Amino acid sequence: MPMTSTGESMLKARSHHHKPDGFSDSVALTLTKFLRFLADTFFARRYGHRAVVLETVAAVPGMVGGMLRHMRSLRRLEHDRGWIQQLLEEAQNERMHLMIFLEIARPTWLERVIILLAQGVFSTAFLALYIISPRTAHRLVGYFEEEAVVSYSEYLDEIESGKIDNDPAPQLAIDYYSLGQQARLRDVVTAVRRDEMKHRDVNHEFADSL
Repeated sequence: MPMTSTGESMLKARSHHHKPDGFSDSVALTLTKFLRFLADTFFARRYGHRAVVLETVAAVPGMVGGMLRHMRSLRRLEHDRGWIQQLLEEAQNERMHLMIFLEIARPTWLERVIILLAQGVFSTAFLALYIISPRTAHRLVGYFEEEAVVSYSEYLDEIESGKIDNDPAPQLAIDYYSLGQQARLRDVVTAVRRDEMKHRDVNHEFADSL
């Protein structure tokens, strides 16, 4: 079941940050902040639409990383330490976020164009980055997830303040998260934020281990 959203948990979720350690970490953080600026400028407070577009990108790293770790395991004839499964599960989880938020907000034609362009550019760039520096790639995803947690926390703020209607949860979200039939949008966003916190921590741990 989703975590209860309290002032303390909200503060903890937003304040958790991995301090950059070295040049590659600083590059990853700078790129993340730049992309965050672009997202804030384009989407403003349209959190449902932001989620739809950005989750199409968020589902890419796990799949790319899982594929490359799979090929590495085959090539080197060695175990992968459980990374492949975790990365593929992350990709699937992010894709399910997308499916859920499609029940909440439908992308505009411009957002559909952005999705096509972003997937092509980001998939290619992330593939290259992972080949060159897996550590930087995982750190980048860790920082992406930090920002995702902040965005979903802001989304919760808007719901709890009444600026966004706390509508009934989509049935897909109820089934996926095993929520009760009385679940609301707030419960869904809380559950998704919990997932993003896990992805944040896992990717930072992967980066640290490299």
